[in-house]
Amino acid sequence: MFERNIEKELERWSLNPNRKPLILRGSRQVGKTTLVENFAMNFENFLYLNFEKNPTALAMFEKEQEVVDLLADIFLFCNKEKKSGKTLLFIDEIQNCKKAITRLRYFYEAKITDLYVIAAGSLLESMLSKYVSFPVGRVEYLAVRPCVFNEFLRAINEKQLEKALIACKIPEALHIKTMNLFNTFTLIGGMPEIVSDYAANKNYIGLNRIYESLLTSYRDDVEKYARNETMRQTIRYILQSGWKYAGERITLGGFAGSSYKAREMGEGFHTLEKTFLLELCYPTTDLLVPISKDLKRSPKLLWLDSGIVNYAANVQKEVFGAKDILDAWRGKIAEQIVAQELLAIDSRVSNHRNFWVRKKIDSDAEVDFVLQFDNKVIPIEVKSGHNAKLKSLHIFMEEAPHNIAVRVWSQPFSVDDISTKSGKIFKLVNLPFYYVGCLEKILQETLDKCF
Repeated sequence: MFERNIEKELERWSLNPNRKPLILRGSRQVGKTTLVENFAMNFENFLYLNFEKNPTALAMFEKEQEVVDLLADIFLFCNKEKKSGKTLLFIDEIQNCKKAITRLRYFYEAKITDLYVIAAGSLLESMLSKYVSFPVGRVEYLAVRPCVFNEFLRAINEKQLEKALIACKIPEALHIKTMNLFNTFTLIGGMPEIVSDYAANKNYIGLNRIYESLLTSYRDDVEKYARNETMRQTIRYILQSGWKYAGERITLGGFAGSSYKAREMGEGFHTLEKTFLLELCYPTTDLLVPISKDLKRSPKLLWLDSGIVNYAANVQKEVFGAKDILDAWRGKIAEQIVAQELLAIDSRVSNHRNFWVRKKIDSDAEVDFVLQFDNKVIPIEVKSGHNAKLKSLHIFMEEAPHNIAVRVWSQPFSVDDISTKSGKIFKLVNLPFYYVGCLEKILQETLDKCF
């Protein structure tokens, strides 16, 4: 298994003397368990409890006892002899034991210096709105998401190219090669099992059985997500018909030709959001920080992973055959993959994406994404073509209190001086798709050079 970027976050957490139990949050099959198992190699003792595969382990958390005594029971249950040194306790599928969730606070309060506690659960997010007492202020969270492009390069053994990517120094002579690899990444997506299988076999068709398995597992979870029959039906409908609306603004009422009302469909979408399978990305009209959502306007539907979208929406051949991913599927998959890379810039669970619309009534000005960078709201368009055609971007920059914008495209990196109709000059950073994950670094370097 290849190294994940988030392993550095785990290392930073472990080095904090005041660390709290860590809860990993993310959708099913994004690699939470494998991530912790790899991280466990840094510890003398590794205790693994899976409440889904071995429910008998729940009994240890049902009785009242001190943390030291509980820990001794866990060693015995795992048939492990305690060695001197650090102990990593990993509680997987913790959502199956409410007592274990509430008891995480006691691990923190016990202040056992050589004990490190991580919990995870593929359905944990759906419990946040139920009657479960989460130990607020006694735990911390980390989002685990699908692989990003540099992890894909690492997996396929393009290590020198990955180093150049992270340094933002891809030679123009390697631009076409890097874009071709990014197009492959866009096609297959970033689910760890998919990336590993592709790295080993380079067989696109063979990946379809994995996509189908992933979709089946999501559909099978419907009964666990839903609190009533109507919600079960709406979630099933979204998971059946919603993939082809990736990157589109949607209306909740009557979504995808259904007869469901906005409230019913909204409950289904919001439940799936808690499982990290999708995000309803709402617009903002803000030009100044902080960015706030305008929940009265229609959202854009963004899914977990481009590879699953391509498979479920049956557009793999179109994406595979496109010379430029901006031309594939009316540009929707290009927006989806950019959204994925933008989300992964920040590992906070609270991180989300926004796009911009003009506050003026009846205006059709819309910018694909905005990013809060320092004290600026940076507009990001995912478009090819002449700079003069970026009309919404020009409108944004006319009103913005700064002078830097981003256009994501398939051409090499460049920075242009652009003039709006009123004569305002701004810097347009033309960013190849493969640099989206490095956007903050590139913005900082551009600001340092130009301003």
